[in-house]
Amino acid sequence: MEPTELHRAVETARATASELGLEVDEVRVVHNSDRVALRLLPCDVLARVAFSRHLAEAAFEVEVARRLTDVDAPVAELDPRVDARVHERGAFALSLWTYYEPLGADITPADYADVFLRHHAALRRIDVDAPHFTDRVAVALAAVDDRERSPELSDSDRRFLHDTLGGLSAETSADRARDQLLHGEPHPGNLLNTRRGPLFVDLATCCRGPVEFDLAHAPDEVADHYPGADPALVHRCRALNWALFSAWRWRRDDQMPDRDHWRTEGLDRVRAALARI
Repeated sequence: MEPTELHRAVETARATASELGLEVDEVRVVHNSDRVALRLLPCDVLARVAFSRHLAEAAFEVEVARRLTDVDAPVAELDPRVDARVHERGAFALSLWTYYEPLGADITPADYADVFLRHHAALRRIDVDAPHFTDRVAVALAAVDDRERSPELSDSDRRFLHDTLGGLSAETSADRARDQLLHGEPHPGNLLNTRRGPLFVDLATCCRGPVEFDLAHAPDEVADHYPGADPALVHRCRALNWALFSAWRWRRDDQMPDRDHWRTEGLDRVRAALARI
């Protein structure tokens, strides 16, 4: 968010939490992108604040989190002191979560695979109306093909991303027999190492597909510790994930920090991943 938007988001989180009986003397920005994560002190709550146009996405995330908590999934939980819902206030939609102090130690590939196994098992125990990962690809393709939405994407890179997204989406979704609910974007930034053990965050990306789609977001070695994973499918999914990442970065309204760097880097990562297939 831009500085003025971020200031409004901070004040919205402060006011909403205070109205709910939580003490807020200080607000620290944990992450700032198209939505922000704010640590509220001394109540020690993590507020996730998005523009109100993302209300449905925020509500979906809260519902997924609530259901996964009920089955003891390794996920960050909503703050138990307030209702498990999205609070809509003015131009913003926000949800309030338990804050987990991150540990400094890295998560080993074996531990990463173990938390994947437990998370996927928990996801098989819940039922939510989640899209298939190919629906996300279709949205990315629409952005790539629309010159008004991605005006700075060159013609050659536009064709490259279009062909890569379309081709890999068809290849990776041909056999849906093993599809199940997934996290959707379980990259290392969305797996916190806490005193409770590794916990997944950012649950709004929950979708359906093969477990390899999730595994392809993790470091390469993780899939080696996941029983039954198809290495070839992991490689195809990794290339597809980088193509999705690149498509988002070329949107005119993308707000990822250091976007210009990641536009170039993302395309390079797609080509490197394709070379491994």
